[in-house]
Amino acid sequence: MAQLSLHPDRLFPAEATTRAIARRLYAEVADLPIISPHGHTDPAWFDENKPFTDAASLLIIPDHYVFRMLFSQGVKLEELGVPRVDGGWTEGDHRAIWRRFAEKYYLFRGTPSRMWLDWVFSEMFGMTELLNSDTADLYYDAIGDALATDAFRPRTLFERFRMEALATTESALDPLDHHRRIAESGWRGRVITTYRPDAVVDPEYEGFSENLVTLGEMTGEDVATWQGYLNAHRNRRAYFREVGGATASDHGHPTARTADLSPAEAQSLYAKVRSGDFTPAEAELFRAQMLTEMARMSIEDGMVLQIHPGSHRNHNDMVMKAFGRDKGADIPTQTDYVEALQPLLGRYGSDPALSIVIFTLDEDSYSRELAPLAGHYPALKLGPPWWFHDSPEGMRRFRERATETAGFYNTVGFNDDTRAFLSIPARHDVARRMDCAFLARLVAEHRLPEDEAHEVAHALTYGLVKKAYKL
Repeated sequence: MAQLSLHPDRLFPAEATTRAIARRLYAEVADLPIISPHGHTDPAWFDENKPFTDAASLLIIPDHYVFRMLFSQGVKLEELGVPRVDGGWTEGDHRAIWRRFAEKYYLFRGTPSRMWLDWVFSEMFGMTELLNSDTADLYYDAIGDALATDAFRPRTLFERFRMEALATTESALDPLDHHRRIAESGWRGRVITTYRPDAVVDPEYEGFSENLVTLGEMTGEDVATWQGYLNAHRNRRAYFREVGGATASDHGHPTARTADLSPAEAQSLYAKVRSGDFTPAEAELFRAQMLTEMARMSIEDGMVLQIHPGSHRNHNDMVMKAFGRDKGADIPTQTDYVEALQPLLGRYGSDPALSIVIFTLDEDSYSRELAPLAGHYPALKLGPPWWFHDSPEGMRRFRERATETAGFYNTVGFNDDTRAFLSIPARHDVARRMDCAFLARLVAEHRLPEDEAHEVAHALTYGLVKKAYKL
């Protein structure tokens, strides 16, 4: 059978001299603690600390990186156990789900998912043969046996991964019960939340009007008024900091557009979107104004403002209707940043009290727009390659396009943005290797002394993310 092995020089340059430099750089950062400042793991895992049940539940059903590839090749999401919104049939035999996955594992050749999964199989479960239809049951049973042990409980894995901090992402309406219990448990692992207010900021979000009612009930604020609505956000942000340890908010807007309306204009617009009688242009303007309002609140309370634009979310209407949001159907869109961010940056971009981390799925904007913006405005930093570009090639392109204008220190290190807990160390290892490979080239070309490259590698791995997210 074909063997599974992880080459120690994977992702390093092929040229011997440069590869040797990359090895030296990597040796200094490989075992640094992991800081995961933005992701989508389930806080219930760390609250309840229950064993993961089986390979399919852990590695397939919650991971849209995995099931979107299979869906693209004709495998129905029901056959992969993805829950339906209407509670209809989905495959309940998890061994059968795993066998379907193993049979199609070849589809992941050349993808970052294959690299992450092979790392998990080899490093976490000690597998030595490649996954395919012949080894499916071997894998399923071996993984199941391991998951049944205390060594694979979530808190133990958190410590095994040398995780210094991990941030989850919760809706503004989440009561944060799991985070409260984690804090009260006495466990020393740092699992914090992130304030994600899309459900009460985006007028086109399903249930927006009902969500506003809930927001008012949770905060005791009169959300029928513009000022009451803003105060409700301040209330929830304070709650997220106090109960969940939040240091950041996150905003998944379709575009990067911002606005700087007068209070009277903003109040009038809010009344319109609250009534439900608004146009798509007015919904976009409201989202734009709310980014500026959130920037204002970030200056007040010190929370980092993350913006994730440039994605046509839930592009597949059929999947959205049947399975809900975030099922692998996000598609990158061409995105403007120069004009879109100008209202916010013109008002607050020079304020040292504000910290904005901006992401993109439009890679062409790195050198054309985002790096020049981050290379000027003190408030703005570049987030790492995200979603489709969280890959070796995406990381290389990011460094090549952003460094010459923004440098290294206007970026914020790496975050994994994942729902797949066991992939976190694999993803961080890829980022560390790719950064060391990039730095090794600069050293080999006599563009950066090696002692400085070691300092940069440490910053990219640990220092910048800790500073940017106030961790």
